[in-house]
Amino acid sequence: MDDLQEIKNILEAALLTAGEPVAAPQLAKLFDPPLDPGAVRMLLEELAAGWAGRSVELVQVASGWRFQCKPAVQSYLDRLAPEKPPRYSRAAMETLAIIAYKQPILRADIEAIRGVACGETIRSLMEKHLVKIDGRAEIPGRPILYGTTKRFLEVFGLNNLKELPEGEKK
Repeated sequence: MDDLQEIKNILEAALLTAGEPVAAPQLAKLFDPPLDPGAVRMLLEELAAGWAGRSVELVQVASGWRFQCKPAVQSYLDRLAPEKPPRYSRAAMETLAIIAYKQPILRADIEAIRGVACGETIRSLMEKHLVKIDGRAEIPGRPILYGTTKRFLEVFGLNNLKELPEGEKK
């Protein structure tokens, strides 16, 4: 496959038909012999630049690359799909924010910050694959440490935790 345009077309088709983000190494395996993942990333960046002026964009998220609509057209698309994206309660968002910024973190520390018990909220976030067990603390009783998942990054459109917004400094 020497034709770069044909390779880009195949990558574009794979991403447009995939129901979830696809990592560059997976996309490299579409070809025989597999392409270098670095070259695939470069081609994906070129492909993303080609889609720049359109209402759909190619973006990289934590678990790979995906096409998504630009926020400016989302309100129009919402009219087609009566189902709304999942909404999270205030308790869930507060708990999720604490875990995201302080991870790995103990449940006791989360509860100390929030001032309420949050075992059910953590369980709910784990069922939604936004929070995971991130190990055990090296203290007596070896309590569970919690952290966020790749799914969390995807839902909030982040590549990594460094992209989390910075809070106000006091």
